[in-house]
Amino acid sequence: MEFWDATVEELKQGYIEQKEGYVCLLCGETVEKGIIYPQDDMLYEAEKYMQIHIQEKHQSVFAYLIGLDKKLTGLTEHQNNLLSLFYQGKSDTEVQQELGIGSASTIRHHRFVLKEKERQAKTFLALMELLKEKDQHAPAFVPVHKQAKMVDERYNITEEEQQKAVSKYFSEGKLEKFPLKEKQKLMVLREITNRLDDDKKYTENELNDVLTAIYDDYVLIRRYLIEYGFVDRKADGSSYWLKK
Repeated sequence: MEFWDATVEELKQGYIEQKEGYVCLLCGETVEKGIIYPQDDMLYEAEKYMQIHIQEKHQSVFAYLIGLDKKLTGLTEHQNNLLSLFYQGKSDTEVQQELGIGSASTIRHHRFVLKEKERQAKTFLALMELLKEKDQHAPAFVPVHKQAKMVDERYNITEEEQQKAVSKYFSEGKLEKFPLKEKQKLMVLREITNRLDDDKKYTENELNDVLTAIYDDYVLIRRYLIEYGFVDRKADGSSYWLKK
C-alpha cells in the first residue's frame, strides 16, 4: 500500500521517511533512525544505509520499476527495452544497432513518443488528483500487489468486495471452501497472506503448518500463493517468503 500511496519523488528515491525510520518501497525493509549501521567496514546513518540497501538488494529503483508487469507500468516490451538502453547511457545509434531496427532517426522518433507518453501521464495525474476532490462516489479499490502476474479484470476488486469475500469463505479464521472463480480465488489468497509474517522466511514445514491451520489442502493454497505472485521460494523449496 505504501508503494501506491507514495509521491513520484518518493518512488524515484525508492523509500519513504517515517517518524521512526525509513521504509524501502520496493521490499518493505525498514531501518531505524538514531542507529548507526555497519557495511563493508564503514558506518552509515539510517538514510544513507537505506540508499545502500536499495543499490545492493535492488540494483536501482529504475531496475526495479522497469521489471514490473507491463500492466503496472503501461509500457510495451519494446518501450521497456528502449528505456533500459537509454538509462544505460547509450546513444541513438548504439540503441539502433543493439535492437537491430530502423535507423538512428527511428530511435529519435521513439524518444518523441516516450516524451508524449510522459506529458500525457502528467496531465492524467493532475486530472485524477482534481477528480479526487469532487468524486464522492468512487469506490475504494484494493491495490494490485506489485508482483502480481497476468494483471487483468480479476484484479478489479473494491474493498467492500474483499470484505464480503472474507465473510463468505472464512469462518472463525478457517477457509471453508476454496472458490472456483478466479476473482474469488484472488480475494481469498489475499486474505491468507494477511496471516503470514512480512519479514519471516518460512521453511516448507513452517509454511505448511500455517496454511493447514487455515485450510486442509495446504498444498493447493501454497501452489496458488506462488502462482499469483504473493509468495516466492528458493528453487529447492527450502525457504518461502511473502513478496513485497
